[in-house]
Amino acid sequence: MRLPALLVATMLTMTTLPVAAHADPSTGRFDRPHTGFAPPWTQLHRGDPGLDRAPIDAALDQVRRYTEPDATGHPMFAGAVTLLAHDGSVVAQRPTGWAVRYSDAKGTELPVEQRVPMADNTIFDLASISKLFTSIVVMQQVERGRIRVDQPVSRYLPEFGVNGKADITVEQLLTHTSGLEPWLPLWQKWPDVPSRIKAVMDATPQTTPGTAYTYSDLNLITLGELVHRVSGSPLDELVRKGITEPLGLPDTGYNPPASKLDRIAATEFQTSPPRGMVRGQVHDENAWSLGGVAGHAGVFSTARDLAVLAQTVLNGGTYDGHRILRPQTVRLMLTNFNTEFPEDSHGLGFELDQRWYMGALSSPATAGHTGYTGTTLVVDPLSRSIAILLTNRVHPSRDWGTINPARRAVADGLARALAVRPQQGRDAWTPTATGATLTTGDLPGARKVSFDAFVDLDEGDSAVLQTGDGTTWRDVRTLTGTGTRKWTRVEAAVDGSRVRWVYTRGTGYGGRGVYVDGIRVTGDRGTVLDAERHPEALTAVGWRLADR
Repeated sequence: MRLPALLVATMLTMTTLPVAAHADPSTGRFDRPHTGFAPPWTQLHRGDPGLDRAPIDAALDQVRRYTEPDATGHPMFAGAVTLLAHDGSVVAQRPTGWAVRYSDAKGTELPVEQRVPMADNTIFDLASISKLFTSIVVMQQVERGRIRVDQPVSRYLPEFGVNGKADITVEQLLTHTSGLEPWLPLWQKWPDVPSRIKAVMDATPQTTPGTAYTYSDLNLITLGELVHRVSGSPLDELVRKGITEPLGLPDTGYNPPASKLDRIAATEFQTSPPRGMVRGQVHDENAWSLGGVAGHAGVFSTARDLAVLAQTVLNGGTYDGHRILRPQTVRLMLTNFNTEFPEDSHGLGFELDQRWYMGALSSPATAGHTGYTGTTLVVDPLSRSIAILLTNRVHPSRDWGTINPARRAVADGLARALAVRPQQGRDAWTPTATGATLTTGDLPGARKVSFDAFVDLDEGDSAVLQTGDGTTWRDVRTLTGTGTRKWTRVEAAVDGSRVRWVYTRGTGYGGRGVYVDGIRVTGDRGTVLDAERHPEALTAVGWRLADR
């Protein structure tokens, strides 16, 4: 989506945006999505917002199990810190495993007394989550009038406008639609920082700008140079003055000092370049070769610091009385500019609606980012929730596999802890297994069925309303609503003497699930079945009654 320049300008100059009242009945609910930001005074604190602890504890236990060796002979990751928050309440913050566990690339384990356990304040190399810090700095420069996102980058960095890049806009860099290739081996093929930056400036697009989505580190390296040029200050100083100092993030920044080394999680044992076990320096070779400060990587942080940044986003750009972005700017950063590329929804910096790591928290409004070192941030404005999983999955080797199942487990745990409350009565029907059926008995004279439905499913999953005679069934309605998080009233004609609901689990990542409530079947003479009064009239195979 290419937003017209006037619309972008309007969004950046608006002065109001709705916030919720202090007493919010949506707290703890998945089925009451918010449309505005959280109250600007919301701060992270320990509390109990009424969530179901069982899914959270199950997710935390799953993360712990991932630190144990599996069929591969090694764990998914050496250690992790998980932080979950809802409506400002930190409902879980748990370290598990080891910040330092191995001595070499082969996975030789250190003696237990030489290992370093994970702690709440362990500092992680955020890898590509660093891109969010760069994007925020870019938008701060937009607010100051130094940059316009709809303008060519070459307007600010003339040396960038070569080899077919003259018309690439700032927006295209932020949304990865510039056409630039994913990366270049800067550390390997160019001898120093100036030549490496020049290599990025000289790059030729692989595809016509604006015609495809290609995730590229070069986009953010360029933006790091852009903000330096327009502001006169280097990127690390802009991040410090514009983000970490006003928000009070003491453990967030580039090139952490040696005094904090004992709290930093180790990453990879690298032989090319010959860096040995990397700890306290950025893992990404290109960022390392650029002095540890680059637009695409280099930021270190803790789970708590990152949660404050996430809450700042939920608050519309402010935290503890310190504003780093206008509400309208945050809204713009969370607006999908990539509607032409539906699998790659992207705001100005933030990824959007990526179920592969956002799990059941995913929706068109859900924002976040991941990092190659094993880091994950999910910010869900609809439920005002935060899911953070920081791991050192590349310790000691990047070749030990993906941590995406752990990412989804954490997001799913928080999503399932949030309630889906029945619309009528004390409970609603929800399926527990694929192929589950919920069927009425014979209903002579039935003409119409009506019911409330809540549906949040992944692509490939299905929930279908059918009517028939008990032997032959016909699909009447496919229940939809993925990402909307709202109950809807469904009405359909009955063709036969019975009605049933069928749930089928696909091969995707799943969602929050399906709920059916307030079932009523009517005929020419009035109500034939009121399932709220007579739930026993339904035959449930793989469905159960639930109160949340």
